[in-house]
Amino acid sequence: MKATITISSCTVGGTTLTLAADRRCELVTSRLVCVGDLVEDVVVWVEGVPRAGTDNAARVHRARGGAAANVAVFASSLGTTVRFVGRVGDDAAGEALVGALTAAGVDAKVQREGRTGTIVILVDADGERTMFPDQAAAAQLSGVPDAWISGADAVHLSAYSLVGPPLRVLQRASEIARAEGAILTIDAASVGLIDSIGPAIFRDLIRTLQPTYIFANGIEAESCSLQELAGPGTTVVVKNGSEPTRVHLAANRSVTVKVSPIDHVRDTTGAGDAFAAGFLSAVLDGADTVDAVEAGHLLARRVLTEPGAALTTEEGRTVGD
Repeated sequence: MKATITISSCTVGGTTLTLAADRRCELVTSRLVCVGDLVEDVVVWVEGVPRAGTDNAARVHRARGGAAANVAVFASSLGTTVRFVGRVGDDAAGEALVGALTAAGVDAKVQREGRTGTIVILVDADGERTMFPDQAAAAQLSGVPDAWISGADAVHLSAYSLVGPPLRVLQRASEIARAEGAILTIDAASVGLIDSIGPAIFRDLIRTLQPTYIFANGIEAESCSLQELAGPGTTVVVKNGSEPTRVHLAANRSVTVKVSPIDHVRDTTGAGDAFAAGFLSAVLDGADTVDAVEAGHLLARRVLTEPGAALTTEEGRTVGD
């Protein structure tokens, strides 16, 4: 679905505002809207075992990051029309990040205030990550016009935005998606986030959003029993790295989808986001759940050899960075 609409009014915080004629704008509706975080990733590939109190050899890479933004860029690379909704700082870093989204073909609706968030990611030789997030402006997303979210076939949310002011934005996005019959998805994001919120509270927050699909890795799902949310209208997709992905359906049914082996994993940053993008793009093209999981696997494979959330082409070039 792609159409141009003229916005003469918008709703902010439940209040409808009429825009003056010279402030009216046209929006291109997108099949997928991603709501959440856009930050700068500082990815550190650690060489060997780090030694405290001295220098350590490393390769440092700066790139666009943020779970919701990554999904938007990855889905756009597959030809899906995508809008991203979020907040960055009123600074050079924020300007560069918004420019990167636009260059990737994403319709970026981004608030600008404060300072742009940064996540430092330490990646060991096996590709496992340790992250130090400073969400900054991304954690202050609020007052988003309904028009930025409305009209999509699918709305994807990042659980990183379940804390603070962005929570109300996610709740409103859920209301709009349900009212318009759109697919609604959310990614559990981080076991550290789940622990900080509290597993029971986290699960209840997810439940109230009434998502169509929930994405989580095995540790995240187990930590707060996300599988229990599977039921009529909600499917829980649990990824397990190189092990089969398990899809939890209503009536205690489940299916497993094997993961094709890969020779070498150097960096898992963005793999879950690529999976979500591949899955959603396939569903929007009419795929069933199993085929969508396989599409997610295929796209996730393409981020495992480069630093940060960047895709490689079949020729080995890096895209989406």
